[in-house]
Amino acid sequence: MSTGAPSKVSVPSLQAMKAAGEKSVCFVAWDYQMAQLADRAGADIVSVGDTVGVNLWGQPHPLEITMDEILVVAKAVRRGVRRALLSVDFPFGPLQEGPASAVTAAIRMVKEAGVDLVKLDGASDHPEAVEAITRAGIPVFPQFGITPQTSLKYGIDYQAAEGVHVPDEMVDEMVAEAKRLESAGAVALNFTNSGPVVGPAVVEAVGIPVLGGFGGGPWLDGRIRMVTAAIGYSAGNVDKEPDTYANVAKVAFDALVECASDIRGARKLRGQK
Repeated sequence: MSTGAPSKVSVPSLQAMKAAGEKSVCFVAWDYQMAQLADRAGADIVSVGDTVGVNLWGQPHPLEITMDEILVVAKAVRRGVRRALLSVDFPFGPLQEGPASAVTAAIRMVKEAGVDLVKLDGASDHPEAVEAITRAGIPVFPQFGITPQTSLKYGIDYQAAEGVHVPDEMVDEMVAEAKRLESAGAVALNFTNSGPVVGPAVVEAVGIPVLGGFGGGPWLDGRIRMVTAAIGYSAGNVDKEPDTYANVAKVAFDALVECASDIRGARKLRGQK
């Protein structure tokens, strides 16, 4: 067994995984420490999602996140990622404003945060922007399906989108979107809420990797999972046992209760000299 460090993931190596039938792993992380853990755990992509405002900062909707805010997060995650590709979501706005605005935003992400991929939600309606960013030499990772930024179009509240699958009768439309994005230069696709019927059809129709988070499954080329969701980080997990790989919220809560007790009891604090 080799003891050397794993090789850096590249866009060609990610695409070669699809050809070899190997599943890609994408973890969503929003801080330096979690980024390090995701990278060491073997992620092929570490993604900075635009739902950071909702999941970490308590914002009511992911459309509120700004470019300046997401860049602060992206810079922190970049410092923690060594092996994986770093993907960062566009906030709502630059893509919708047109190709010139999209290229400007993508360049800013590369120059200021060193991103490897830019993820564009709703990009199938803006293939010219995908083409323009690709011409600028920046790999594009479009997101389509029922997503935080497209849920309004489908009449679905984004908070209710988890577990909702793209209707089976939309298979031709979704395949056409995927092909349009691939033709525009996309290097991989994020198909959200794909479902077990439409998902496999899209995977078969394109030559680039198709990954997915909500509503995805083993029928895709890879999966996307928030680190915080995988480990049970949500404060609501203190009062229940979540179906996750750990219950970090409960462990953290119990530790803080014990720490507070030691402070009130004038006892030495663990880990403090």
